[in-house]
Amino acid sequence: MSNIYQSNDTNILHAAEIIKKGGLVAFPTETVYGLGANVYNSSAVANIFAAKQRPHFDPLISHIAEIDFLPEYAATDGRVIALAKHFWPGPLTMVLNRIEENPSIDLACSGLRTLTVRMPNHQTALSLIKKSGVPIVAPSANKYQSISPTTAQHVADGLGDKVDMILDGGNCSVGVESTIIDLTGKEVVLLRAGGTAKEDIETFLGEKVLISDGNPDMPTAPGQLLRHYAPKNQLRINVEKPEKDEFFIGFGMINGDLNLSEKGDLAEAASHLFAYLRLADQHATNGKIAIAPIPQNGLGLAINDRIKRASYLK
Repeated sequence: MSNIYQSNDTNILHAAEIIKKGGLVAFPTETVYGLGANVYNSSAVANIFAAKQRPHFDPLISHIAEIDFLPEYAATDGRVIALAKHFWPGPLTMVLNRIEENPSIDLACSGLRTLTVRMPNHQTALSLIKKSGVPIVAPSANKYQSISPTTAQHVADGLGDKVDMILDGGNCSVGVESTIIDLTGKEVVLLRAGGTAKEDIETFLGEKVLISDGNPDMPTAPGQLLRHYAPKNQLRINVEKPEKDEFFIGFGMINGDLNLSEKGDLAEAASHLFAYLRLADQHATNGKIAIAPIPQNGLGLAINDRIKRASYLK
């Protein structure tokens, strides 16, 4: 029997009860589907790590539904609040200092003195958070290091009955995870490129945003591991002419078996990326996938980050 339920008021209320009781609910956001639990319930958070087979040193993002709640949850200043009011709800995550020694959120924070938080731009997600009455910690709802899910069926295919309930809110509109910036110091540091363009943050702040790949052995935010978002088959990137035995994902004028965006639209390409990697995995009969070059600007920064990590060979 399927554990996928259409997103409506009745099912969201039921999902909120599951969260309150310590269960796991997969839900849609504008970026990807998240695997959610009550951030204050360490047993439920532990079940997220177990379901995903994710190492405990890789911290999770907390999702909130009200900007006014942020100062109660994390250390804030004028810059943090201004960014929240401008970019939230939306695909921007902030790394902030913790303001309390609450041991119940240690696991979600991987024991760090910082936490990561955002407000998703999806009505189902916001409604679920409000009805649950707590921040919902939620990494992508897929097995560790595999391709992120952008539909409810992707979640079911990857995690099955490890999830108590999957809320189906349709396809994710952005299709890549949120941008993560570290605001714990004087300078703003990009830790993960994502659905909010680095250039847009710089324009709003009137200052340069530094870039850090972090330490993959001691990540301070999600998405810093060398291999992540990976298909089962070997992936070759920045390919203009594929080999005969490669399943080829094109972009713009470079066509292939699939094309992320024939118009060369980076937003369209981002929304298709994970779904097309899944299709390529299914149809790569010779075990090889190749993908065309993607411009390194705007959302292209996020796309290139994902495919670089997806292609990493240990």
